[in-house]
Amino acid sequence: MKKFLISTLILAALFGCGKTKQTLKMIEPVDFSHVKISDNFWAPRLKCHAETTLAVCIDQIENKTGRIRNFENAAKGEGVHSGIFFDDSDVYKALEGIAYTLQNNHNPELEKKADEWIDKFAAAQQPDGYINTFYTLTGLENRWKNMDKHEMYCAGHMIEAATAYFQATGKRKLLDVSIRMADYMMSVFGPGKRHWVPGHEEIELALVKLYGVTGNGKYLDLANWLLEERGHGHGSMGGEGTWDPAYYQDDKPVREMTDIAGHAVRSMYLYCGMADVAALRRDTGYVNAMNRLWDDVVLRNMYVTGGIGSSHRNEGFTEDYDLPNYEAYCETCASVGMVYWNWRMNHFTGDSKYIDVLERSMYNGALAGISLAGDRFFYVNPLASKGNHHRKEWYGCACCPSQISRFLPSIGNYIYGISADAIWVNLYTGNTAEIDVNGKTVTLRQETNYPWDGKVTLTVVAASSPLKKSIRLRLPDWCKSYVITVNGKAVTSPTIEKGYAVLDRKWNSGDSIILSLDMPVKVVAADPNVKENIGKRAVRRGPLVYCIEEADNLNDFDRIALSPETVFDTATHPSLPGGITAITATTGSTVFTMIPYYAWDNREPGEMKAWIDYLEQ
Repeated sequence: MKKFLISTLILAALFGCGKTKQTLKMIEPVDFSHVKISDNFWAPRLKCHAETTLAVCIDQIENKTGRIRNFENAAKGEGVHSGIFFDDSDVYKALEGIAYTLQNNHNPELEKKADEWIDKFAAAQQPDGYINTFYTLTGLENRWKNMDKHEMYCAGHMIEAATAYFQATGKRKLLDVSIRMADYMMSVFGPGKRHWVPGHEEIELALVKLYGVTGNGKYLDLANWLLEERGHGHGSMGGEGTWDPAYYQDDKPVREMTDIAGHAVRSMYLYCGMADVAALRRDTGYVNAMNRLWDDVVLRNMYVTGGIGSSHRNEGFTEDYDLPNYEAYCETCASVGMVYWNWRMNHFTGDSKYIDVLERSMYNGALAGISLAGDRFFYVNPLASKGNHHRKEWYGCACCPSQISRFLPSIGNYIYGISADAIWVNLYTGNTAEIDVNGKTVTLRQETNYPWDGKVTLTVVAASSPLKKSIRLRLPDWCKSYVITVNGKAVTSPTIEKGYAVLDRKWNSGDSIILSLDMPVKVVAADPNVKENIGKRAVRRGPLVYCIEEADNLNDFDRIALSPETVFDTATHPSLPGGITAITATTGSTVFTMIPYYAWDNREPGEMKAWIDYLEQ
């Protein structure tokens, strides 16, 4: 009940408090705290996350690095700062992951650990509200002199952790710390005060979350102001450090942007902040800019895995269609960012194309960032390897492990949406969801072996009265043939709107929908402008991109090729855990095995390719 009341409070703040009374969004998400995942694909991963991944993060933060010690030293006002100047953010992201885990898994010991950390954060806060261990320990006189020192970035991740923990537990100690920090920042920056362009975006979307919890419109105002600061020559003005406007998304005002540039993760956070502010301020100028940017990202700068960012040099972009395989950067954080951004874009439009990209990024680019055992991480996700690229237990710059630790337990967010006239089924994952429809709870159960199988059963488990909303089923872009039945009767020629099958009727308890998505193996070509992949093909099945790994193909790896005559079979892989479906491919006399891209580098070292030579015939 506590979670439900807090969620209601947040929605009330979004729709009834502050200056904004309406939202530009047509769809609202169903919060993951009301979605219990129970399938054979994601449920084991969530269990592994709770038992292993969080333990790895806690061990690294407390014992193997100085991240928590920095807060202890800052509270005492003595000692050195260890690590990188933005390391506070890793602790906040791990705490956010703990908070999300607690929402669906009561764990007193984990909650106790979170409370211990929060006590340390609160003790490290300065009397004026400022909190950042790097400057507290290296000289507060130097704060706010370099826009690329991530002060607002760290504050943003603290705010996100605070709102998540408040929603999970009702405890507001960290929320109060965050409010004091936000109020302090507003005493320094804003109209008539100092200009500021955060070198690493994140604070913008976090302030919108703070507005959502508190209902205080000044936090939304600050988020909007920070977005509007970009592109006017304020970057690094009067401060230290070098400043490349394109790298920092500061070369033009945000509503004039047309092409993604610079650092990939920063771009994703910027677009998320723009989307959040646009929704609440009904700013169609922001939406128009994001539509242009989305076309540029997805049509000209996205890998087949849904990853983005091709260059190691700037952790971002160079020129359109520059998508190398061995040198691909594809930071895990950027793939998670693609999920966050496309989720928001779907809410504006009800267009399934955004969920298509979200799904691709989630199952491939993001999921590859963590090992099957949940204890090792990729920062960089190339699409080919000579056998020298491996996951690590941790990184000096550990943004990706902590990012995955907060992303995985929140995946239930992306399954359902609700609008004035419909329930939207976006992702196919076994779960039971309790959805608030006009103040009454409707319980839906989804059963499926997705992504290995395309059959999905959706049952209205409980509805106190007939549900008078259409149910919209997403038809993925990879599926060209499907069958829908309702209570055993085939639905012929269903209405299709923006990639959703619209099932419009009154729904009663016990009503059942079966969606059968044809899931063949598909050979896909890259855009011909991608020179790297001329003469190559990739293989997809359902939402998954497949690759070849030397561990399965010791004798034939260099000779493997696809052709129009290649025959494909599917079967459970014998040496990979989790019931992974592998593809056996036969081209002439050569037989080879393909595994999902997310599962590579979980065995002995060896080469890997996602784009495979193609023999024209």
